[in-house]
Amino acid sequence: MKKIIKAALATTAIASAFAAAPAFAQDEPAIKITGSTTLATEYRLRGISQTDGDPAIQGAITVSHESGLYVGTWASNLAGAGSFGGNNMELDLIGGFTKAVGPVTLDGGVIYYVYPGTKGFDFVELYGSASGKIGPVNAKLGAYWAPSQKALAFTTTKGHNIWVYSDLGLPIDGTPLTLKGHIGYSSGNSGYTKGLDVVDYSVGADLAYGPLTLNVSYVGTDVSTANSLLWPSTATQSGRDITKGKVVATLTAAF
Repeated sequence: MKKIIKAALATTAIASAFAAAPAFAQDEPAIKITGSTTLATEYRLRGISQTDGDPAIQGAITVSHESGLYVGTWASNLAGAGSFGGNNMELDLIGGFTKAVGPVTLDGGVIYYVYPGTKGFDFVELYGSASGKIGPVNAKLGAYWAPSQKALAFTTTKGHNIWVYSDLGLPIDGTPLTLKGHIGYSSGNSGYTKGLDVVDYSVGADLAYGPLTLNVSYVGTDVSTANSLLWPSTATQSGRDITKGKVVATLTAAF
């Protein structure tokens, strides 16, 4: 969802002075507010289901400044083990900075993950990425690093995690279709990946229509059936259901 606040000021004297001149475009606003709402058949975080295969509704809002600084928040419902016995919600508080350097856009910041209704599960993660075009392909390379924290502990008193990933998108000329691919790699001793090194991946496509984007992708991980037993079973889903590949659809409205 993307919403842009625009403002333009002019006096009668200035308007008169330029009455005979060509019209000039309004200046870009110093501050922009953007957002989105998403309906998903399932919420998968780095390939692993956070809703036990159930649908999710998600929302985001970001306030950005022309300098490149921005703050924002993102939220989703949860289910099963991922809710940690709380209010079945993940709330991310985000702050970062982005800047274009030639053809490359750099982005970096910090995320504070909050799980309302729980104690001891909130944690902090740092992120950074570089994106740009490689021929007709939109490419992105990034990483998320969670330093050692009690909230991430799996088999020790503290846990840590690093996730590196690459995203590729190929717009199909003359159509609203973009083919997409993703691969990621998580490593560390966090409870999120149960201390395993996990590869996650997805292959799919976006179909855009105005502010709406429909994505359909096959999303999965390389977690084996044996290792999936590390994920607690719930009333409806096993650890294997949570980690194995599945088709996931999302519909996002941007403002």
